Amino acid sequence: MAAICVFCASSRTLDQRFLDLAAETGAEIARRGHTLVSGGGCVGMMGAVADGARAAGGRTLGIIPQTLVDLEVADLASDELLVTESMADRKTLMLDKSDAFLTLPGGLGTLDELFEVWTTATLALHAKPMVLVDTDGFYRPLLDWLGGLTDQTFLKPAGLALLTVVDTVPAALDALESQLV
Repeated sequence: MAAICVFCASSRTLDQRFLDLAAETGAEIARRGHTLVSGGGCVGMMGAVADGARAAGGRTLGIIPQTLVDLEVADLASDELLVTESMADRKTLMLDKSDAFLTLPGGLGTLDELFEVWTTATLALHAKPMVLVDTDGFYRPLLDWLGGLTDQTFLKPAGLALLTVVDTVPAALDALESQLV
């Protein structure tokens, strides 16, 4: 099966519905027999997605920079925890170790990771599927803005089309599985 990387928030102050969404995502990945690749944190949605995967019998791979290990936010329960020197190294390793990418709600770090894999896909540096879960229209303003970039020719429609947008976790896994080679 596939190694599916989930990008999501690590904030400790999130509404419970986002934590539940993350736990549901981890559980669905595990139920379908996939490995969860995460940012290696034990807090916020990142911790919830890993806990959800493990609770459903799934395998977890965390990738975290040493600076976050030093802050004691590492998911020490991961089946495998890889520690990198920097955030940039973390993103590179996440890209290398993953077969597909699923993005849940999040902030700057989540967007940074999404745009990293999306940009490298537009440059044909990889052809790994990417799905964005737009639960409750969380990403609608961003998606509208990105659509405007295509209208102004800053972003080619083919680049925009590389990202599949769905509104539920099961639909996200269905989309990823249909695109995995």
